Amino acid sequence: MMRAAVLEAPGRIAITQVEKPEPAPGEIRIRVEGCGVCASNLEPWAGQEWMSYPGEAGGLGHEAWGMVDAVGEGVDAFSPGDRVAALSYRAFAEYDIASAGMAIRLPAALDSQPFPGEPLGCAFNIFRRSDIQPGQTVAIIGIGFLGAVLTKLATDAGARVIAISRRRESLELAKGYGAAEVIVMDDHWRIIEDVKALTGEAMCERVIECVGKQWPLDLAGELTGFGGRLVVAGYHQDGPRQVSMQMWNWKGIDVINAHERDPRVQMQGLREAVDAVAGGRLDPTALYTHRYPLERLSEALDATRDKPGNFVKALVTFG
Repeated sequence: MMRAAVLEAPGRIAITQVEKPEPAPGEIRIRVEGCGVCASNLEPWAGQEWMSYPGEAGGLGHEAWGMVDAVGEGVDAFSPGDRVAALSYRAFAEYDIASAGMAIRLPAALDSQPFPGEPLGCAFNIFRRSDIQPGQTVAIIGIGFLGAVLTKLATDAGARVIAISRRRESLELAKGYGAAEVIVMDDHWRIIEDVKALTGEAMCERVIECVGKQWPLDLAGELTGFGGRLVVAGYHQDGPRQVSMQMWNWKGIDVINAHERDPRVQMQGLREAVDAVAGGRLDPTALYTHRYPLERLSEALDATRDKPGNFVKALVTFG
């Protein structure tokens, strides 16, 4: 048996005892060390019309890392005892199952470090889709975990990053990850004027929206210069969006939805993330600001929603 979190209803988590899953052919079982809490968890936590309750045991958890403790038939790439990050989907539990093709062995340089591979891999895939070039001005709207990592990647690529976020703590974080300019996200038209002033009215060659709400998407369109690229990295899952097609048409901008669902691309981003962190090119340690045991998953979800103090990302850890 194992402990697992079940989303019983909006705003209510139960910790239950369920049977430990068994790996099928081609699968591995992971004894979960930890799992990140994703902002995409917040809509199910709040309750949406399309959700059904209760959810699966361990459901919502998809940012896991841990030790392989069993392998299914035909798996020869992993052995019990291997430490891995995996793309799995029921990781708010002591054990989870992943396809062997959707896991990566973590090198010794990452021993004892948390490694929520899914969001780190997402950041690298978004960065690739953004096609950021040296000398460009890049606005990043929303500086949480994803925005901070992208700030670092864009700065290292030779771009000038303008970080835009609501909280002063987030803007200080962005400075620490290389942002050249920071703007408080509090007034739509003032932000536009500030970016005009910073760019000689040319606006930005690249704008990455990392919030997943209507206003940041509106703002992103305004900040994208003629012939630029608007990259939608925020996860918009709470309903339809309206966009200014007249403005998008007039500016001739490219609009990229940077959420990858091709498993090969997902794994490419994960491999790049492992190499970058293990090699010291990216240090995400400062982004893991809050840790909770499984029994306090509700608090972790609330903190992800409310962002108290210096909050960036919550991790649920075991043992």
